[in-house]
Amino acid sequence: MGFAGADVAGKVVVVTGGGTGIGAAVAERFAAEGAYVAVLGRRREPLEQVAEAVGALPVVADAADTASARAAVGTVQEHFGRIDVLVANAGGHGFASVLDTDDAAWEAALRANLTTAFTTARECLPALVEARGTIVIVSSLAGLFAGPGVAGYTVGKHALIGLTRTLARDYGAQGVRVNAVCPGWVRTPMADAEMDELAEQAGLSSRAEGYATVTRDVPLGRAAEPAEIASAVRFLGSGESSYITGAVLVVDGGAHVVDVPTIAFQHAADGRFPTSPGR
Repeated sequence: MGFAGADVAGKVVVVTGGGTGIGAAVAERFAAEGAYVAVLGRRREPLEQVAEAVGALPVVADAADTASARAAVGTVQEHFGRIDVLVANAGGHGFASVLDTDDAAWEAALRANLTTAFTTARECLPALVEARGTIVIVSSLAGLFAGPGVAGYTVGKHALIGLTRTLARDYGAQGVRVNAVCPGWVRTPMADAEMDELAEQAGLSSRAEGYATVTRDVPLGRAAEPAEIASAVRFLGSGESSYITGAVLVVDGGAHVVDVPTIAFQHAADGRFPTSPGR
């Protein structure tokens, strides 16, 4: 027995932060299944590259700015006639502790990680209500746990889960489903830059060793590929998840099941007591 509306072919999908990384992989996955895809972002060149590769509509817009987001949504509706799925993927900024975060950095972090999703969801909602559509918000494992020195990013990603739940609560009766995805480490350009920085600081030999270091206690022992996150987004954006709303799907290789206080015991059993990352 199939699921009503499970096929994404013919659906109109809007992806914010669609020019690189997870957003580009999401656009590719939906387009490969016959969806009409619009990729939104502030930089024209990567959007056009993705658009050319997968047959998407590139729309240059600031997802956190009301006027810009409204114009972008209008462009998508004018081009395709409707919107069925919003993937709120834009994010970044906020990589400092509280004492090292000034007002401008704090505002930038919340703008990038929270306001982008809030604004685009608000602008897409009338069309999504009409289509009985779906929103998938890309949060992070940082939306569930706190890492060191990432105050703005952590708070913004936590808030996205609250946004997911309030949207699901308020608009479920109108047929709109809203869910969140929380990825762990994913091999994206942003993560690559972090691995390069880690390698330099810790004296590691390569980016690959950086990834190996940050995932050594992850049960699956590796970072995800963007396509693996895109698969989860596609599931939540399709009718296959027709009775799921307000949920948080963690896609992290099992990192969230690890009991941090007991890691030392595993290291002792393995004969390794690292004094610095990668050693």
